[in-house]
Amino acid sequence: MAKLTFGTESICAIHLNNCWKMSYAMKSRDILKIGGQAVIEGVMIKSQNYYAVSVRKKGKIISKTEKLKSRSSEFLKKPVIRGFFNLVDMLSIGMKSLMWSAEQAGDEDEKITKKEMAFTIAFSMAAVIVIFIGIPYFLTGWIGFREESSPFYFNLIDGMIRILFFVLYIAAISFMSDVKTLFRYHGAEHMAVHCHEKGLELNAKNVRKFPTMHPRCGTSFIFLVLIVSILAFSVIPSIVNYLFPEFAGLNLLPRKAVLFLVRVSFVPLIAGVSYEILKASDRFHDRLFFRMIALPGILLQKITTKSPTDAQIEVAINSVKSIIRLENKNKK
Repeated sequence: MAKLTFGTESICAIHLNNCWKMSYAMKSRDILKIGGQAVIEGVMIKSQNYYAVSVRKKGKIISKTEKLKSRSSEFLKKPVIRGFFNLVDMLSIGMKSLMWSAEQAGDEDEKITKKEMAFTIAFSMAAVIVIFIGIPYFLTGWIGFREESSPFYFNLIDGMIRILFFVLYIAAISFMSDVKTLFRYHGAEHMAVHCHEKGLELNAKNVRKFPTMHPRCGTSFIFLVLIVSILAFSVIPSIVNYLFPEFAGLNLLPRKAVLFLVRVSFVPLIAGVSYEILKASDRFHDRLFFRMIALPGILLQKITTKSPTDAQIEVAINSVKSIIRLENKNKK
């Protein structure tokens, strides 16, 4: 039953495996750039012009494809800026794919309404804000660190608590049966993309040659965001005090409110910078420095990806092949 299994942990887990492969140029060969994510009982794959979702339903693979609206503005393609807008695109497409896959997983007469989807998303986002932002922020102050007087140490401890909560959360949900299936499809998606990028024929035998981890995975991106945010948030109090000298004279609650709002305004910049770092770590993966940057995300994928079955690999292959066919037709 889709309504029983489609919950907060699935929403969060799906966005954790949201991958960022679509905006990266391949080396040495003109290979179609693709990315994707796991959905309920399936895989979504996205290229520059299309996205395809394939799921297994009653033993058969069914698919949905859709053409994407292209951005003509060169401004939105500039470094750092493109990262945030790519994130927005992938979250939007990911939610559409998730909703469709959830409908396919349910009974014929059971469909998830937009109101139910909106409530689930809102509840999930509220849970993320409370667990991964609010509680670490409160705990850091409770321990004894003060953001205004020691911004670096405050944000270092705050960031470490957020990372700890993030890893513990991933580890905890990985024991759930639905999430285990999701993580297997996540692994299948990575393996199929690896196979495509190496130019091999897309079949289960070839796909099985590749690892379930991928350096451009959304899990790695989120981990980078957590690291970059520590540095970015550390400078916020100093910037606010410099621009508004009267800020220090405010009461505690207004000061905290201002600092929190400024933190939120930094999120697009943090996402953009993290995207560029992830892109560079993949492009220069043969260099030790960038391998070290990518390592924490790769290690975390040992939790968020699992070895898939051949049936799950076939679903991932179907999505990749659907995208290739659509892009080839688009060139004609």
